[in-house]
Amino acid sequence: MASLIVQPLGSLPALDPVGLALRWMKDGRRSALATVIETWGSAPRPAGSHLVIDADGNFEGSVSGGCVEGAVVAEALDVIETHEPRMLEFGVADETAWQVGLSCGGRIKVYVEPLAAGDEAAFRDLDRERSARRAAVLVTALDGRGRRLVGEADAAGDPLSDAVGQALRLGKPGLVEVQEGAVFINPYLPPPRLVAIGAVHISQALAPMAALAGFDLDIIDPRAAFASEERFPGAVVHSEWPDEVLKRRPLDAYTAVAALTHDPKIDDQPLIAALQAGCFYVGALGSRKTHARRVERLLAAGVPEHRLACIDAPIGADIGAANPAEIAVAILASVIEAFRRRKMLAERRGEMAPA
Repeated sequence: MASLIVQPLGSLPALDPVGLALRWMKDGRRSALATVIETWGSAPRPAGSHLVIDADGNFEGSVSGGCVEGAVVAEALDVIETHEPRMLEFGVADETAWQVGLSCGGRIKVYVEPLAAGDEAAFRDLDRERSARRAAVLVTALDGRGRRLVGEADAAGDPLSDAVGQALRLGKPGLVEVQEGAVFINPYLPPPRLVAIGAVHISQALAPMAALAGFDLDIIDPRAAFASEERFPGAVVHSEWPDEVLKRRPLDAYTAVAALTHDPKIDDQPLIAALQAGCFYVGALGSRKTHARRVERLLAAGVPEHRLACIDAPIGADIGAANPAEIAVAILASVIEAFRRRKMLAERRGEMAPA
């Protein structure tokens, strides 16, 4: 049975080395991809981080925040020439590591592999999945046998379904030992997004918290007096009706929706849209009595009863929150819990009649 060794997740650099690798392959440029496979101690970049290098020594990305990039680039140039992958290790006991700045106790293992025309399909498919905000993993054999892409919808039927599913749920890369040898599972998840319907006091407290937790936040409220830059400095605020915004920025399975206005004219339509899109979290502010009336309206609008059970109402974790800031904490706690415990896409989505 395959075993998964989980490593911390890091985000891709601002200039995406995976996208650049695909571009270079399309252009016929000889290149190599370096990937952090494992880390220990104070290694500055997490497992899953990438550095892409071409035959002229141009490179993009990072595997160490600058500590070992020079050494990795030099090794990658040899890999490009020999077409043979290699595993590199840098650590405190390694003289090379001391020279490149890991003397504080961190260690990293980096896999460097040549990229060829045959690799283009997997990277092209990965680029398509990421552009569509669908999660996927690259499963890379560490003996040079190549790689394959597994989309989230196909994960349950994959030979490594348990390990792939865990990587997708947690967003964490890992090594898997199989009969043929070690493989590296690297997940690529869309950035989680939180949509707050209502530019209210709760949203004012929620905005900086969501940013700290790593969520992209959209605040939507057609009431211009509420949805102002002065009330939400630095936040993305849309002073429009939700249906207009969601046409441009549609909801998906990696989006959470929190309806916060108490106004059915503003809240109800995005709640229906969130249930249709299979959002990983859907919550609504209001008492149980308020929510009972909301359920009646949504049933009348054609929402199936079993889908209404997905709405978290009263919204947020039950922590006895009593003011806007505390309610924002409760909401974010529930959003994080739902994101980390979400089921696979095929299980999470259900068919819903159009409202």
